[in-house]
Amino acid sequence: MSVGLVIVSHSARIAEGVVELAAQMAPTVTMIAAGGTDDGGIGTSFDRVQAALGEADSGAGVVVLCDLGSAVLTAETAIDFAEAPERIRIADAPIVEGAVAAAVAAEAGGSMAEVVAAAQPPAAPSAAAREDRAAATLEIVLENEHGLHARPASELVRTASRFDAAVTVNGVDARSLLRVLALGLDRGSTILVEATGAQADDAIDAIGALVREGFGE
Repeated sequence: MSVGLVIVSHSARIAEGVVELAAQMAPTVTMIAAGGTDDGGIGTSFDRVQAALGEADSGAGVVVLCDLGSAVLTAETAIDFAEAPERIRIADAPIVEGAVAAAVAAEAGGSMAEVVAAAQPPAAPSAAAREDRAAATLEIVLENEHGLHARPASELVRTASRFDAAVTVNGVDARSLLRVLALGLDRGSTILVEATGAQADDAIDAIGALVREGFGE
């Protein structure tokens, strides 16, 4: 049972396209598109959003991503009328990047709060966090054809999320798909993986194996 996602857009095609893209990274997560008006026009529909919220909730909660301000208003109204509004959160995030990041976090078994945090652009690490020394490190070259593009990056995030360890890649949180993608690392790039925590060595070993196997590409 994982957190579900609802994508609210003024366009049915946009909502469906975002779901299609995110599902490539997280095939087991329930994602429902709620785009357009009841008659197929441009706009948002309270009834569609309300139905989507119910369909996406398996008991672990629902995270909603919206494209424009009025979509947020529609979603907020639908949440007010939901049977369990406490199990629904709207992520203040870009609808495409946020949905992909949220889906990966949900696929990894993240809580509703963790899925929301994954969707939203992360804050820069504190000075204290940047100065921490890692208990385990790995420096390795990306040999897969496309480097850390969406699919390999999502695999790395899923792997890092499995362990009781704080993991960074080139200084950014390895559990944040948005930060990993923002590195823009192509084939031939060298990455520095650092980990602290009870399973730091296990995390480093697993990520090293993932990179050496070319992320399954």
